Amino acid sequence: MKFKINKEHFSTGLRQVINVVGSNNQIAVLKNVLLKAEGDTVMLTTTNLDLAIRCAVKAEIESSGEITLPVKTLAKIIMSAPKQEITVESADGMSAKISSGDATYKLHGLKSEEFPPLPSFVDQHNYEFNPQELFNMLSSVSYAKSTDENRYVLNSVYFNFSEDKLTLVATDGKRLALISRELKLEQEEDGSIILPAKTVTELEKLLTQGAAVKISFNNRQVAFDISVGEESANNGLTGSIYLVSKILEGNYPNYKQVIPKEAEQRIKVERELMLEAVQRASLVANDKQKLVRLKMSKNLLEVSCQSVELGNYNETIEIEYDGPEVQIGFNPEFLQHPLSKLTKDEIYFEFKDENTPGVFKTLDNFLCVVMPMRL
Repeated sequence: MKFKINKEHFSTGLRQVINVVGSNNQIAVLKNVLLKAEGDTVMLTTTNLDLAIRCAVKAEIESSGEITLPVKTLAKIIMSAPKQEITVESADGMSAKISSGDATYKLHGLKSEEFPPLPSFVDQHNYEFNPQELFNMLSSVSYAKSTDENRYVLNSVYFNFSEDKLTLVATDGKRLALISRELKLEQEEDGSIILPAKTVTELEKLLTQGAAVKISFNNRQVAFDISVGEESANNGLTGSIYLVSKILEGNYPNYKQVIPKEAEQRIKVERELMLEAVQRASLVANDKQKLVRLKMSKNLLEVSCQSVELGNYNETIEIEYDGPEVQIGFNPEFLQHPLSKLTKDEIYFEFKDENTPGVFKTLDNFLCVVMPMRL
């Protein structure tokens, strides 16, 4: 195997795949990246057995071949290379000579046969989606997933393909975020998956670079085939970025039971005004019990916070509201997350009293249920 490759292009490719590799893995080959030189590209693949990523980088191939090399060491070597052109060659598939200008490394690796193959999908569900829209949907809900490893099913985002729409849901038991988009489906295409947190994080990064995304899944695994966009192509990537992940086993909670059926009161408010007021209030929130008060009265929303240690804060925002005076306490982070991730200028906030959840809504099928705190 021998190929020449641009330093920046090689680094770009390695950045796509390096985050999958864990430093504590006891299987040596799982710390490596599989390099496959063929045609006019070098294919880079990493896996931790639960999650795998593959991408292709443009290169000048003198002779085809495969090898696996320690990905983190390789990334450092490429970044420190003195020249833009890098040559990689291997005669035995066990070690590689990496040259740039007068600098030369010999890096030990492992044969490609030891690297786990990526799964193939048979009788799978297939969907095509706009990557920017899928990214917006993910970022609208992913903050609400649990970080408690003991509640592994909640440490995820739920994808549901049914009723001619894709619905994404995330919840940690104290809040729930949901968004849906129309998607033409045949009846046999209905299905659902529970996507692990690590996969969600990587997917959000990759979707921003894509021109199109194809989603395929079976009972155990899901694949996202993300066609490379123009900007990524200019950085040396070509073809598509392929992400394969396991699907969490188990049943996702019945999230529909958590969503209040009807709201007694509703206000319309400018998203950025409310976000900035909550952010300012949170600056004096008590670390032991972070709590911000929302008080709705005639045509006014009052955002306040009181702390024995730090002081207090108060701000009023004009709204259209003619209902009874209601005051509710919330964790400020639970208010900030949906407000900061949405892009709509105007949002709706629904509520009943201080003991029932508040609900953020938009006109494009988004909602976020937030449990109140005791005042």
